Amino acid sequence: MSPAISRRDFAVLAAFPFFRPGHISLAGARFRIVRNGRSKRRYLRIHGNEETARLALERHMATHEGVAYIIENPVREVIVRGLKLDPNRMFSRVGAEANLMTLNEGADPLQVQRALKELDSGREDLVHSLMPPKGGLTVAVHNNGSGYSVTDELPISDGKSLREPLRPHEFFLCTDARDFDLLKTSPYNVVLQNTAPKDDDGSLSRLAAKRGFRYVNLEVSHGQTERQLEMLRWLEWNVPQEYNRS
Repeated sequence: MSPAISRRDFAVLAAFPFFRPGHISLAGARFRIVRNGRSKRRYLRIHGNEETARLALERHMATHEGVAYIIENPVREVIVRGLKLDPNRMFSRVGAEANLMTLNEGADPLQVQRALKELDSGREDLVHSLMPPKGGLTVAVHNNGSGYSVTDELPISDGKSLREPLRPHEFFLCTDARDFDLLKTSPYNVVLQNTAPKDDDGSLSRLAAKRGFRYVNLEVSHGQTERQLEMLRWLEWNVPQEYNRS
């Protein structure tokens, strides 16, 4: 296909949004795309068992602009070449391999390599979609249980503001110092992780820190839909789509 045709096709897609795809996939992870307006915000719900995050994000997108990617999966893990994988560990080969070995004890090494090859073939396309436009912001919504809280992130964080120490399961995690400066004025817990840790777990937050794009992870306990919506609204009203260039 010639460059002229490619540019023409791109213009058609921009002018007629009903031609845009409604889904994007990587291996066993398939995401429904919800669009509203032209905001530079991108949203993500990546774990299929986090129903509170799904409900909160769908309600938020009904009244706020951006593009949301909502995984279509009934359980937390997806299946890649017959192996289980946490989809938030597929954003690097190192992280994906470690997670495949952890979740599939005794797996055939050849089967693991085939799964990794499939992930490698499509990873950048998915990353390109989930990354915000230049200067924009990606927001991931998550739910947690008793086994995880903001205290688990403190040892690897570059900054912290614990306004609600008695509610450790509800917090923001961000990768941009400017976002941290704003979020720490909120009534919520927030940590900054803008230095990529040596151990790459394959998560989107580690990728954001490594590549330097703005990313915020919003965590609340399962079942706290209104609380997650409240925190999403605070972020929407107080954290800009992009910062003015100096």
